[in-house]
Amino acid sequence: MNFDLSDEQKAIQAAVGKICEQFGDDYWLQRDTDGQFPEEFVKAITDGGWLGIAMPEKYGGAGLGITEASILAHSIARSGAGMSGASAVHMNLFGPNPIVVFGSEEQKQRFLPALIEGTDRACFGVTEPDAGLNTTHLSTRATRNGDHYLINGRKMWTSTAQTANKILIIARTTDIEDGVSPSEGLTLFYTDLNREQVEIRLIEKMGRKAVDSNALFIDDMVVPVENRIGEEGDGWKCLLHGLNPERILIAAEAVGLGQAALEKASNYARERVVFNRTIGRNQAIQHPLAENWMELEAAHLMAFKAASLYDAGESCGAEANSAKYLAAEAALKACTRAVLTHGGMGYAKEYHVERYLREIMIPLIAPISQELIKSFIGERVLGQEKSY
Repeated sequence: MNFDLSDEQKAIQAAVGKICEQFGDDYWLQRDTDGQFPEEFVKAITDGGWLGIAMPEKYGGAGLGITEASILAHSIARSGAGMSGASAVHMNLFGPNPIVVFGSEEQKQRFLPALIEGTDRACFGVTEPDAGLNTTHLSTRATRNGDHYLINGRKMWTSTAQTANKILIIARTTDIEDGVSPSEGLTLFYTDLNREQVEIRLIEKMGRKAVDSNALFIDDMVVPVENRIGEEGDGWKCLLHGLNPERILIAAEAVGLGQAALEKASNYARERVVFNRTIGRNQAIQHPLAENWMELEAAHLMAFKAASLYDAGESCGAEANSAKYLAAEAALKACTRAVLTHGGMGYAKEYHVERYLREIMIPLIAPISQELIKSFIGERVLGQEKSY
């Protein structure tokens, strides 16, 4: 069992790190202040050819795996870009996976190159205000009308919809009342985000101001049949091929953000002098930071295990969910400790750690709650009865 990165993976880490060096703390502080989407950063990542890291070479991608995509995502967050940087490219790393797996050859040729080149930007329409994590009971409806569908409904927490021109959206094509199981009546579409038929309302939120989150109100959005991914009613099956990679990438990003916070705290502890000694000499400062390091390293290993299983075509649900859980918990502790290590200055924006603490709440909450992960492990791994 080899825990070392390959030469190719080290090269990815170094190349992405070099790009991130061009976008330092001041850049991300400014984006956190003005809320502008980090277009310059995304362009640099795109120009480097990284958006298609996990997409097939045939369509312009690098043909690598979720392991390499995780290295990319981790490197971005670890640079201090945090969730603002990672989320700006996050959707392109895992979102198109259902198209790769279930799309027709014509759809792959039509959709994937533009995503990889960055000429198309996609958002992800899954969560709904009345369904939450109970995705199989969503109510957004797609009704077929000849050669197209009409979609009506609402979506919540749709990131990057302010600047996206495409949407990967799941909708109900058969009502639960018609006797099908909840997961069998869903269909997945990848189509134009038509603003004449979709009202997009910005959600003001706690952190990651540079990457917008939105409420979508969809009124008779026309979707051609040729933009349906997979067969009608197979949407849940298609969507599942993006869920585990998303959890793995979120885990890698959370670890990176936690490590960035830990580095800030460690540097400050070496430099800050109180009572004629650096505060890092005090075990009350030193020991919690040591715990943060160990917990982040353990979470990182779980994320890589999940990624390697996924890339090998093995079942990885337990590992992907566990990686997300462990990474979010470890990173939250690291970000909290970074603020506390800085004392009063940890509350000041100029030291950046308060931004990290706000941003780490995203992996803690999304794309699945910590409580639901525990239920998943209890039922699927430990054989307990369903608790909800």
